[in-house]
Amino acid sequence: MRYTKRLARASPRRIYFLQSISFSIIKAMTKQFEVKNFSIPKLKGISEGTIEEHLKLYAGYVKNTNELLEEKEYNRRFPFEFNGMRNHEVYFSHLEGGPSPLTPQSPLAVLDWEKFKTLALTRGVGWVMVYYDPLSKQLIQSWVDEQHLGQLSGCIPILALDMWEHSFVADYKPSGKKQYVEDFFENLNWHSCEENLLKASS
Repeated sequence: MRYTKRLARASPRRIYFLQSISFSIIKAMTKQFEVKNFSIPKLKGISEGTIEEHLKLYAGYVKNTNELLEEKEYNRRFPFEFNGMRNHEVYFSHLEGGPSPLTPQSPLAVLDWEKFKTLALTRGVGWVMVYYDPLSKQLIQSWVDEQHLGQLSGCIPILALDMWEHSFVADYKPSGKKQYVEDFFENLNWHSCEENLLKASS
């Protein structure tokens, strides 16, 4: 009731804006997500076969996300599938275009990347992330269990490193996790991370 009275006192321009936003949200709720294509060159340590199978897994997350959106009742597995889709899109974007160096002038150079690598060796499956928090305007490193447990509310992923076994075991074996992390940084296109930060902080 209080919202209705406030809306009645709103200007025609504001009412039009609110109605447009509501219509956009309703349209978005019916939109299907599409599998993105990634142009990934030959990588150090990570085989083409691993990337091929990994991309198939990503496509499965997109498929499952769309199917869950169509269900009449909410399924608690939705955050797992949705974040699995989004996390992989960030991850694969880092491998496109070939490696590029992290320059001293980069805003990402201030982070403790050795701390990040140590965080990546957390036992269990999940992701090690760098987020940008638009409220405090700072970069934050964090671990995410599975695909969704530990995602930081309101923060935007800048860098995502997949630490599920499927991302490295075929090439490195379980004992090679540390070398996989080192090779990821050798393959990393830092421009993709800087672009993510630029968009997040704009």
